[in-house]
Amino acid sequence: MTESNHLNRLILGCMGLGGGWDHQPLSETDIAKAHAAVEAALSVGITRFDHADIYTLGKAEQCFGELFKRQPSLRARLQLQSKCSIRFADAAGPARYDLSCAHILASVEASLRRLHTDHIEVLLLHRPDPLLEPAELAEAWTRLKAAGKVGRLGVSNMHAAQMRMISAAIAEPLVANQLEMSLLKRDWLEAGTCFNDEQAVPAASAWGDTLDFCQREGVELQAWGAMARGLYSGAAPADAPSAVQATARLVGDLAAQHGVSREAIVLAWLLRHPAGISAVIGSSDPARIQASAQAVSLCLSREAWYGLYVSARGRALP
Repeated sequence: MTESNHLNRLILGCMGLGGGWDHQPLSETDIAKAHAAVEAALSVGITRFDHADIYTLGKAEQCFGELFKRQPSLRARLQLQSKCSIRFADAAGPARYDLSCAHILASVEASLRRLHTDHIEVLLLHRPDPLLEPAELAEAWTRLKAAGKVGRLGVSNMHAAQMRMISAAIAEPLVANQLEMSLLKRDWLEAGTCFNDEQAVPAASAWGDTLDFCQREGVELQAWGAMARGLYSGAAPADAPSAVQATARLVGDLAAQHGVSREAIVLAWLLRHPAGISAVIGSSDPARIQASAQAVSLCLSREAWYGLYVSARGRALP
């Protein structure tokens, strides 16, 4: 795979932009932070940016809207995806998920206003709504697509059966599924490696055939939490489990051996999997964003990949 293709598998997560999760207005500092993150990403070839209607209560999207107002040519240099379905507690009810036609349409319209754009390339359904009516979803998707407001539909935090139902409802394939996947969060991997063994854990079995389904059907797997909360790319806390500390040391050794950043090793481990996983980089620090991009030039050997995997597990494979 070429370096440019690998770069397309890095996505900048924008959850940390926009200041606090409060109703304080955007500040120039917030906008400057977003500008620095975007420019850092673009400077190393990362052109996809991941949003959600709820991130910092909409202010993450507002930051991008301000950037587009100030530099209109910027919009053509990048691709946007956003998400909907999570609603916070309000006077009408508790925190909940909402994939009704009315909420999907209202959420997308609000995101477009905040982003100061007339379309987004990808819309992800953020969380599964038990009250989802397929006909309502189909209506919302038909209207959004006909209006040219959204290019493709994907999901987040959903298993294969849910994906099949949604794809059937809209009568077209889904483009992506964004799930927590990392060297730290390995249930997606353990579902296969620990099948038919006492090491299997319930969290892994919940994956079912989701990984295989996405790989077989060409659905992009987007890994949120891909940086493993920074536990392996910085100094592991003194009270961290021994497996975390040992893996952090191994990541450091491999980074020195390959002449790349620690972040690059952590991400290269994900990129090495044949499912073609894309990594969402959850950092707004320009230095970490640029350090992450070094992963695209690195293909870990099978031995190095398994070394990291077994170290992170803290015990041998079955």
